[in-house]
Order: sequence, then structure tokens, then C-alpha cells
Amino acid sequence: MTKQKGFTTTLLHADRLRKPEFGALHQPIHTAVTWGYDDVQGLVDVFQNKAKGFAYSRQGNPTTAALEGKVTFMEKGIATVSFSTGMAAIMATVFALVKQGSHIIASSYLFGNTRSVLQTFTEIGLDISFVDATSADNIKAEYKENTCMVMVETIANPATQIADLEGIGEFCTEKGLIYVVDNTMTSPYIFTPADVKASLVINSLTKYIGGHGNALGGSVTDTGLYDWANYPGIAPIIREQIKPDMQGITQIRKRGLRDGGGTLAPEAAHSISVGAETLALRLERACGNAGVLADYLNGHPLVDKVYYPGLNDHPQHERAKKLFRFNGGLMSFALKEGVDVFAFLNHLQVVIKSSNLGDTRTLAIPVAQTIFFELGPDKRAEMGIPEGMIRLSVGIEDREDLLEDFKQAFEKLS
Repeated sequence: MTKQKGFTTTLLHADRLRKPEFGALHQPIHTAVTWGYDDVQGLVDVFQNKAKGFAYSRQGNPTTAALEGKVTFMEKGIATVSFSTGMAAIMATVFALVKQGSHIIASSYLFGNTRSVLQTFTEIGLDISFVDATSADNIKAEYKENTCMVMVETIANPATQIADLEGIGEFCTEKGLIYVVDNTMTSPYIFTPADVKASLVINSLTKYIGGHGNALGGSVTDTGLYDWANYPGIAPIIREQIKPDMQGITQIRKRGLRDGGGTLAPEAAHSISVGAETLALRLERACGNAGVLADYLNGHPLVDKVYYPGLNDHPQHERAKKLFRFNGGLMSFALKEGVDVFAFLNHLQVVIKSSNLGDTRTLAIPVAQTIFFELGPDKRAEMGIPEGMIRLSVGIEDREDLLEDFKQAFEKLS
């Protein structure tokens, strides 16, 4: 039996081993919208899920399929569906699987846009409870007979709360609930949610997996751990055509992607796929930089608080040590009251003022005034977001340059 190659080796050679045209080392970009068949039965078989193949690129093509294979490998799953953005993946998962009259339990620390779309679902009839997911007891307290899904993130953005991933996984398994874990902030190199019994894993491929700020994308991966045969939300036609372990991900592809239309463009899929090859290298550098910056900021007199799982005083520091390979490249910090947040940010020269994260470059943004502005001060307070918070997505720059940039920005405030 051939030994499984390592994480980076497997990603580097995945495309080549698919044997693309002319010996290409990367899966080519297939821009075709549709696919022709010499025998119409072949087309019919693809439509009826009797054969693998491509019929219309809204629900996949060879370029996106190659990327999906890489994500499936990274997440220890059985299949992946890719989308145009991470938000499209989240939207499609709920849209495809959750039925009227069902109840969802979600972390109250979910990223602002995720929480916003779930709030929209409540306005059209879904019952959704938002709870502090750092303790599985809070999830248990909200459980109802019609609860079908629990949705959490690994590390919350921006205040870095870490969900009780193991405890929630045990509870979801006991109750037969779909356990959805957004792995964007950790990525599958730092953590694989399958290890805590997640049913579905969501990634914003735009972030660490793509890693270069040049392509939008998202994905949903089925870990193979959920028993779809007993889930009442599977459509009868899918139940008839698809074996039980593939019913959930097939319904997401058919109803979430095909019907929802959030298709990943082949050009973006290619960029993300190439970016994924260096995921481990980039994260090792970025997480190392983040740890040094967190220590520096934690000791600065103008900083009130630093939010980073690698610090000993982080509420879930021990949980992070147990579950994660590294502590991540995302952190936030709050300046002391009276310190001008905008002035500080404008003094930074290497760090870029930007709304993205997971880039090769270090990015900073004032949280309350931008990405969480629409929630209002009460919701921000509930989520642990002070008005003077700055979020940092730490990149792979030379460490000395990053430290010097922060030092000179603080000095200019004096």
C-alpha cells in the first residue's frame, strides 16, 4: 500500500496526477459553458446522476472539479462543492438543506455578513437562535425538537472567540444534528473540523486557501460523518438516485449551486488552486509573525487589550493549544480610550488599510466603523467588539519591517 504523501506534496502534485491535457502540471482553465456528447444517452446519464461528467458549467466544470478535489483532501472529506464566494457557500447550504419549520442554532460570534444572512432567513420564517458557542452547554440549552443544524466558526472574526468545537460535535452526533463548521479563520492546514465530528465544513477560499487577494471563492465539504439517510430534508428524487453518503452534498450542488447560481468562475478556481499549493508555507510564516506582533502589542502602553488565541490570557488559549496546529494569522486589538484609531491607522506605512483577510500582505481595518457598523453598538457589545477595535490579518512580510511599522506609528501619536 502506497504511503499517503504529506500535505504540501499532495497539493503540489494533485493536478499532474489527474493527467490533464498535454502533460500540464496545472489543471487548465476550461472556459466552456456547456459540454457536447456524441451519444445523447451520455448527456442524459449525467443529468440523471447515473454517470459522472459535465453538462452545464453553472454546476461545475473540470477546473472547479480539480480545486474541489484539493479542498476535499485538505478537509479529510468525501466531496466538495465550490462557489463564487464564501457567503454563497453559506447561503446555499442553508437554502438547500433547511426546510420551513426547522430550527438552527448559530454562534452569536459569527462574522457579520454570515449573521446578516441568517437574520434575513429569520425574516422569511426560519427559527434561528444565536448563542455563545464557546460552551456546548449554551447550544444544549437552545435545543428543540425541530432543531436540525448547528453552525459555528473555528475562530471568531474579529474578537477571536473559539467555539467549544469538541463539545458541540459530541452533542450534534448524539442528537443527529447537521454540524456546520466554518473553517475560514484556521484553514485546513491549522485545523480539520472532521476531527471534531463536523458534518459540513465551509471555507471562504478567498482567504487563506487562495491566499493572494486575487480571486473570490467559497466551498462546502462533506466529511462523510453525517447520516443523510435519516435526514428528512433530502428531496425524494435525490434519495432515489444517490447513495446515502452523497445525498447531502448532492442536494447542495443541485439546489444550492445549480438553482442558487453562485458559480465559481474557472479563472478564479485556477488562481485559488495554485494559491493553495503554498498554504502551509504561508501560514507558518504568517502565524509566526502574528505571535510576535501579539506579544509586542500586548505590552504596549497605548493598547488596552489584544485578542489573540496565542496569548496566555485568552479565554480559550488552552483549547487553541489542544486543537490547532498554530494560533492563526488573525488578531484584533483595542487602543486605550482617547487614542485616535484613525490617526494610528493612517500612520502605518507597511500595513495596508483594507477589508480583506488571509492575504500575503498584512491588512488592518477599524472594526466598529466598517465591517460591523450595520449591527449597531448594542449588537457589537454583545459580540465583544469595542468601538476602538482594530482587526489585523497578519501577512508574510519580514518580521522586522512589521514591528518597525507599528513602532513608528505609535511614536507619531505622541
